[in-house]
Amino acid sequence: MDVSFLAPVFSAAGPYATVCADVTHTTENADTELDLRVRAIAEELTGQGAPEAVVEAVRGRLLEGNEGGDAGRLRGRALVVAADGSVVLDEVLADVPRDPVVTWSPQPDVLPVLRQLAARVPHVVVVTDRVGADLSVASMAGRPGEEEQVEGDTFHMRKVKVGGWAHNTYMHTAENQWEENAGRVAEEIASLARRLPLRFVLVAGDVRARQILTDKADGVWKDLVVTMDEGGRAAGADREVVDRRAAELVAEHEAHEEADAVEKIQSAAAHGLAVTGTASVVEALRKSQVETLVLADRPDDGELLVGPSPLLLGTEQGDMEALGVQEVHPVPADRALLAAAVASDAGVVVVPRSAMPGDIPVAAILRYTDDSTPKAQ
Repeated sequence: MDVSFLAPVFSAAGPYATVCADVTHTTENADTELDLRVRAIAEELTGQGAPEAVVEAVRGRLLEGNEGGDAGRLRGRALVVAADGSVVLDEVLADVPRDPVVTWSPQPDVLPVLRQLAARVPHVVVVTDRVGADLSVASMAGRPGEEEQVEGDTFHMRKVKVGGWAHNTYMHTAENQWEENAGRVAEEIASLARRLPLRFVLVAGDVRARQILTDKADGVWKDLVVTMDEGGRAAGADREVVDRRAAELVAEHEAHEEADAVEKIQSAAAHGLAVTGTASVVEALRKSQVETLVLADRPDDGELLVGPSPLLLGTEQGDMEALGVQEVHPVPADRALLAAAVASDAGVVVVPRSAMPGDIPVAAILRYTDDSTPKAQ
């Protein structure tokens, strides 16, 4: 995953409030229930010592996202708020958070956020009819999703009483109009596929419109298409089933990405282009050798020593003395490793601890090696 969107988080002045919260808004008593959840979060942050400006920023963001058109569709929200009350991260989660987080700490606790982000897998959801389509675009984590509408001509869409040759002419004209409308939708999807590294295009809606649209899929997105029978574009149509299917596809692609990362560790290690274990990864991060940092979702509880820069880090005091660093702070290992990855423009993949070779907490795929690069363990 590209984690460059975390740069403003680590460059902000701490301490930080980190929150992964349930903001479900689907029941009759939704407003009251959400107010109670947000109040409990605010009280917990206050109890941990967060200043009022930070608490108010968290409270306001968690409540405002469930107003208007998004109400009822949001399930989880992740926030990081800096000490001055500025919101440096605001992300929609894929679902109600599996690991709720409410912390006030010197470093942002972003590992639980990365495990649950909704937009880790770029994709487009298309709900189509014979007039046009609604497009929901999930690009990359840290970038807001987009909602688009593509509308065609409805002039020939009216039902009329015709027969004989006139009926054939009408049907031919209507089909032409449907084809033209689907063409506009297809062009927009192709444009998105050229701009974004899409992993899938989920198409729902009217069966005839789906058929016409998918027939127009070109080489840019043809192999990305997944269709479903449920869901519609009409007012009151159930979008929940479409959102649920999209979430399933995201989870499938994430699982593939995780498996691919583990396979790459083993393959790259055979050629000296991967290192495993905290000490070896720390050394590689210091030299900006890391192309992809692979973190276990259950990291060890240990700490690393970090200097004035995220790349000035070590496992023990001797490392810092060798670097000539006087100002040293102990930092939880996962937070220090993530900060160093962001500072060195490395990608990050979070995988289940059980999938990591040898039950290690961290590994790295390297951009390059040198004579001092340690061998994979």
